[in-house]
Amino acid sequence: MINNVVLVGRMTKDAELRYTPSNVAVATFTLAVNRNRKNENGEREADFINVVIWRQAAENLANWAKKGVLIGVTGRIQTRSYDNQQGQRVYVTEVVAESFQLLESRGQQSQGNSFQNGNNSNSGNFQNGNNQGYQSPFGNSSPMDISDDDLPF
Repeated sequence: MINNVVLVGRMTKDAELRYTPSNVAVATFTLAVNRNRKNENGEREADFINVVIWRQAAENLANWAKKGVLIGVTGRIQTRSYDNQQGQRVYVTEVVAESFQLLESRGQQSQGNSFQNGNNSNSGNFQNGNNQGYQSPFGNSSPMDISDDDLPF
């Protein structure tokens, strides 16, 4: 069976990093992914997708990816259910991320977003470094001029 998900979108807020009782890191966040078409009013709509990431990748994401940053996520869709405090069965569908990739250079992030911290990893496989030789996958294009009012979150 195949259960693969690849998403590119912007984080709607900083990831929420927690630890299980056995001290395993888990981060949850929501990714705003634009739809390909505009609605009948000519406006771009987005889907807000809940994502969970575990272990070292969760800690890296929480440290380096902040609200508004453009990231790519690979993983799988998972469904689960639980009984809430009112005794009702609640069903949850979410993406369990196996890895993530930062898709903006440090300069683009600090110009348009709140991501302004030290060394940038550009991936869920974090290695400390200063990214010498990093080249944007989008060439030398200038960053888009987007105000906070244009973002769906």
